[in-house]
Amino acid sequence: MGFKRLEAEDFVVSSDAVQSTAWSTNAPTLTHFFTSSVQMAGSSGDYYVSVYQTGSTVVGAAVQFDVAYGNVKGSGSGYFNPSFPQFSPSSTTYGQYRTMILEDENTNFSYGEGQNTLSPDDFWVISPDRSRYKESIFPGSLNIALSGSGGLLQLTDNSNDTSVQTFLGTSRVFQIISGSNGSSITDGGYVEGSGSYGLLFPELGTILLNPDAINQSIGVVPNRNSNLTDNTTNPITLINALELGGGFTMNSQETISSDYVFVRARNSEFNYSANPSFISGSTGELVDQTFINNPQVYVTTIGMYNDANECIAVAKLSRPLLKDFTKEALVRVKLDF
Repeated sequence: MGFKRLEAEDFVVSSDAVQSTAWSTNAPTLTHFFTSSVQMAGSSGDYYVSVYQTGSTVVGAAVQFDVAYGNVKGSGSGYFNPSFPQFSPSSTTYGQYRTMILEDENTNFSYGEGQNTLSPDDFWVISPDRSRYKESIFPGSLNIALSGSGGLLQLTDNSNDTSVQTFLGTSRVFQIISGSNGSSITDGGYVEGSGSYGLLFPELGTILLNPDAINQSIGVVPNRNSNLTDNTTNPITLINALELGGGFTMNSQETISSDYVFVRARNSEFNYSANPSFISGSTGELVDQTFINNPQVYVTTIGMYNDANECIAVAKLSRPLLKDFTKEALVRVKLDF
């Protein structure tokens, strides 16, 4: 065993963005949407409905995303207390996302840009499971197909149509438009008088949909009546539109940082071994006399130690590397974190 102190130039840090499919089916598009009657009947069902890739009772079933409905006035769900009609699961949902994204409890969400902007009282929200989108949703990969009485609507984000990063509060945001793969079909993909179809927040893993724009296009509209008896009504309305649309495509993105360590062995270094088989136990002499002037060893492992002489990382070579006085070695060790 030999030791050598690494220098600053021996370290190189690299970061790479990696994209992968978001759904547990390992397919880019989710085509079947299952819900759980147990979840909807539970306390969480008042606030959101979970969507699975298969029946929730099937082994291996996993939540892919959740759908919720938010209304600033509390409509579209049952009241917590009829004496205070402004407080309901829908108002709680609206306030939750308003606080998280807008960071201002007196501001409402707006959809669109310039003159074509709308600030409705409500939204649908799709929240992919945390393990699905990893670090963020990959802009340009979002494709949502919705179907209603007015036909089929294809939605995407406008990441390919804009060259300027836009932020809402401290969160990066893209407008959701009619189109595919991050580009609009025609006229910017907006709806006249209703703005965009929603907002995508990649790092938050949040998709807000504008009910007014969707209703104007394909006739899918939430129930905005007061004090509904079933709080799953509006989330199920969107899930049914997704089921009829037949496709929800989304990829995840994460940054993998790699630390490259270049370990150099010059011709005069690491030519002798501390292995007991290398020397005679009784005399301390080399077992093979030819090793005196022409030693040959095989490098199999590289250990990395801190200043306290504690081993903190071990790298195994794919095959033993022959080392003697006529050879030098440069081994690149990659540490991912």
